[in-house]
Amino acid sequence: MRIGVLALQGAFREHILALEAIGASAVAVRLPAQLDGCDGLIIPGGESTAIAKLMDRHGFYESVQGRCREGMAVWGTCAGAILIAKRISDGLPGQRSLGLLDIQVRRNAYGRQSDSFEAGLEVKGLDEPFQGIFIRAPWIESVGEGVRVLAEHDGRIVAVRSASMMATTFHPELTRDLRLHRYFVSDLCSRSRLDGA
Repeated sequence: MRIGVLALQGAFREHILALEAIGASAVAVRLPAQLDGCDGLIIPGGESTAIAKLMDRHGFYESVQGRCREGMAVWGTCAGAILIAKRISDGLPGQRSLGLLDIQVRRNAYGRQSDSFEAGLEVKGLDEPFQGIFIRAPWIESVGEGVRVLAEHDGRIVAVRSASMMATTFHPELTRDLRLHRYFVSDLCSRSRLDGA
C-alpha cells in the first residue's frame, strides 16, 4: 500500500513515521506528479492558509481532485480537514479548499495555541478511547448526506468519514496510537484500491 503525505508545511514527518510503523509505504509528496500510484493521501495539520497557497502555487488542486475521481482515498487532519471541506464558515477572503468532503468547518474554533488541549474520544470503529490532541483546531459544524460522524467532543463533531474520505480535527500523528492510521490504510485505502480495480 503506497500512501502519500502532503509535505509542503505542517506535521507531515510525524504522519510518515506513523505510516512506516504500520508497514505502509509512505511518500513525502512535494510535487503533484508524486501522487501517481498513491492509494491514499494524508493532508496534515499546519497552517491552512499557508498550505493552500503552496498547493495553488504547485498546481495541487486539480491534481488531487483528479486523483480522487480515480479512487484515491484522502484523510485531512486539523488544517487538512479544512482543506478538504466543501464549506469553510469563517474562511479568509479568497481562501480555497479542495471541496472533496461534504462538511462545513470553522477554523480555529477552539481558540488560540494557548487553548490547545487533549481529550479522550470515543471513535466509532475503535474498541477503546483515542486521545485526541487539539491545537488551534477547527470543528465540523455540519455534515452532508452520506457523511458519517465518527467522533464528537462536547457536542462538536471532530471526526467524520464518507466512502474514501476522512477528516479529523485533531492530530493523531502526535500520539503513539496508530489505530487511526491503520483504519485509514486498511479500510479507506484498501476499499479505494478495490473500487478502482
